[in-house]
Amino acid sequence: MSLPDYKSCGKPSSPAHPQCPVVQLNVGGHLFSTSLSTLRKHPDSKLAEMFSGQPKLHQHFIDRDGSHFGAILDFLRSDRLPTENIQEVHREAVYYNIKPLIKRLEETPQMFGELVGRQQFLSRVPHYKENIEVLIRIARAEAIAARHSTIMICVLRTEEDLGCYDNAISSLEADKESVVTFGPWKAVPSVKDLLDCVKTDIESQGYTVSIQPHVMEKSFLSRSYDYFYKLTFTWW
Repeated sequence: MSLPDYKSCGKPSSPAHPQCPVVQLNVGGHLFSTSLSTLRKHPDSKLAEMFSGQPKLHQHFIDRDGSHFGAILDFLRSDRLPTENIQEVHREAVYYNIKPLIKRLEETPQMFGELVGRQQFLSRVPHYKENIEVLIRIARAEAIAARHSTIMICVLRTEEDLGCYDNAISSLEADKESVVTFGPWKAVPSVKDLLDCVKTDIESQGYTVSIQPHVMEKSFLSRSYDYFYKLTFTWW
């Protein structure tokens, strides 16, 4: 008996072109059944590339977390977008290079706000990602036999604030060497917005943090600066 013509999958069936066979998928332990035409719907995708030849196995294994693969299949079958776990599905869409799904997910309010709003802002804050890494590294170094790690951060919103930095840092009672400084930036978001981003991005890595203003002692002889905040990691 001759094998079906797999390259005809996705075209209307005819006596010369049998229906596409069902493909059994095991994606990181999650089992799915679908057709070759569904997997090949977008020819430039990684899935189409994976199944471009004639399948030789009854079940195919993809070594990747399959928690959100069902949402990928739903889109391939019916162009239906997920209503939850948008960022996780977007990550999978990028991995499988399903460009129409990537584009439509990035147009959802959740992704649009993150990519076009928050990330565009953070791209204008000098060394933002590097500073987040430094904060985590310092906090972990100070965590030995302690419940909390507290790091001082300095937020300079404007160029004028930057001009006052030397005087401000010299008036700080805390260890000046370990202060992590953010800014200045040319964008609308405020200092509070920046602090919210810092907290969000650290907590997204599994840490528990809080941020409080650092209250400096006022003196008649020197100016008091409100650039400093205490970032506290709680370990247990």
